[in-house]
Amino acid sequence: LPDWRTLSLFGVGAVLMRGAGCTVNDMWDRDYDRKVARTASRPLAAGDISTFQSFVFLGGQLSLALCVLLCLNYYSIVLGAASLSLVVTYPLMKRITYWPQLVLGLTFNWGALLGWSAIRGSCEWSVCLPLYLAGVMWTLVYDTIYAHQDKRDDIVIGVKSTALQFKEDTKQWLSGFSLVMLLSLCMTGMNCNQTFPYYSAVAAIGAHLAHQIYTLDIDKPEDCWKKFASNRTVGVMLFTGIVLGNL
Repeated sequence: LPDWRTLSLFGVGAVLMRGAGCTVNDMWDRDYDRKVARTASRPLAAGDISTFQSFVFLGGQLSLALCVLLCLNYYSIVLGAASLSLVVTYPLMKRITYWPQLVLGLTFNWGALLGWSAIRGSCEWSVCLPLYLAGVMWTLVYDTIYAHQDKRDDIVIGVKSTALQFKEDTKQWLSGFSLVMLLSLCMTGMNCNQTFPYYSAVAAIGAHLAHQIYTLDIDKPEDCWKKFASNRTVGVMLFTGIVLGNL
């Protein structure tokens, strides 16, 4: 079974660092968010809290996250600290490139590297890199779907995204990302001697993504949100497959 102390640390750390990323994002985008119907009610955009208050809140998130990081080994502390530059800068990417979802993937999946180093004291790159790549591809899938909700507003205000880049070819791109994700998960499993339950979970994830992409309507924001949110099932299936595979 997994080490519950480490699982708890990573659970808390994930909430804090993803939360910090969202706080930074809202701080960078407060002027943009006011112009988008779906995000106009966010606290910073709506003026419910000040920029100073958001800095204080961000400081609290990062301070607690540092406490979690200091519970890990030295290698993991350095590796975890290295992700901070990505957390701070990824919200800017939507102003520069049509691929901000790629930078988001590089940011949000850092735990694929950190989790291994927290247990082993270093990274086994033959396992960690394909797992990291799988996470990046997964983020490209769900966040491209997410971006289709706001594409009309994004065109008006000048924000870039993969949704605007791919347009009507979105499903082909999502299928390609999903294929790379599944192959990377299989490579990860082979390089750390995973067993049948793990590969069964990967197959179930493949079926879930295929159905998600096939039934997606990129022109209906409510359907995009539904498909985006269904990716929590992917995470649950992969976690369950890893645990059962190890057992």
